Amino acid sequence: MQLNPNFSALAESYLFTEIVNRTRAFVRANPEAEVLRLGVGDVRGPLAPCVIEAMHRAVEAQANIDTFRGYELEQGAPWFREQIAQWEYVRRGIDIAPDEVFVSDGAGSDLGNLSDILSAENLVAITDPVYPAYVDTNIMAGRKIVYLPCHAGNDFCPDFPDQVPDVIYLCSPNNPTGTALTFDQLTAWVEYARAHECLIIFDSAYEAFVRSANVPRSIYEIKGAKEVAIEVRSFSKTAGFTGIRCGYTVVPKDLVGWNGVEKVSLNALWLRRQCTKFNGVSVISTRGAAAILCEEGAKQVQAQVAQIMANADRIRNTFIECGLEVYGGQDAPYVWVKTIGQKSSWEMFDYLLNEAQVVCTPGVGFGKQGEGFVRFSAFAAPEITEKALQRIKCLLMS
Repeated sequence: MQLNPNFSALAESYLFTEIVNRTRAFVRANPEAEVLRLGVGDVRGPLAPCVIEAMHRAVEAQANIDTFRGYELEQGAPWFREQIAQWEYVRRGIDIAPDEVFVSDGAGSDLGNLSDILSAENLVAITDPVYPAYVDTNIMAGRKIVYLPCHAGNDFCPDFPDQVPDVIYLCSPNNPTGTALTFDQLTAWVEYARAHECLIIFDSAYEAFVRSANVPRSIYEIKGAKEVAIEVRSFSKTAGFTGIRCGYTVVPKDLVGWNGVEKVSLNALWLRRQCTKFNGVSVISTRGAAAILCEEGAKQVQAQVAQIMANADRIRNTFIECGLEVYGGQDAPYVWVKTIGQKSSWEMFDYLLNEAQVVCTPGVGFGKQGEGFVRFSAFAAPEITEKALQRIKCLLMS
């Protein structure tokens, strides 16, 4: 039996596993300590009332033979795909058809699974710092990666690489830096991709948090993007579906690639992949997600988003008040903070854990450009966020 040798090139410890291990070690050594977590971006809930009601109705329907539903279509229920297309795109002036929408169990899965329809010979451009799964899934596939540094010097908008890539990963609003690409910045990347026939995989999981008028919520707001871009979205952060699992990916029919013989529709390839290797989203998750795609549902979810962004404002303002270098938090639920003195990312993590009992995320875990930074998540309850910030403020300003 031969194994995939590419796995040996992966880092020994996944970032979030190491955070959990260090936190558990601290708790074992300090059982009386109250540890406050502003690290991993897991929504703390609860689900919106409209979601709960819809899911209850879906469960009740499964108890009746006349309304019971079994396997759903792998690409999602037709009515749900229509609802997504209309609510998220068409009503905003973006021409996306229902059969260009593919429902899934979340953005994280799709971002990795898209690798299946791409050649291992592709050169992939990935921003640094970046959500680790982008890098790891391409390492698993054996692809060569070029990194696009993002830092204060380029306003966290990557410069074009010296070598033209085949595939480009962009995330805006960004995880981990909390920054976002403007219309002009994203337009430049779409035009670059069109000129060089590149594919952009655009992670838009945090679009609901956009507050700035000059930041697009979808790459398809940019002219010509349907010819070069796949967009991945999720209900996880928007509606608290981290434990429910539902998302979707948009693959326009205008998007084609070369298979070595002829040009082929990526929409058709993704449909084939999903119908073979994915069993569809549960009818209960589907009904819950559909409940937020209307005026009342959107209102309820927006109230939750506003609370999260209020946390982001508190985090951002606290660190500014402490005199630290701070980025993000204006259009995303993450705040990117420069460490104090010459501390490394992990040293800052340990310092805050040991001295303030607060968990953050070391920036270096997202790439070389993340060294010297830590990320704070705004998803904790307001009272937890406030207590953690008071501890940090007392520590840094003492």
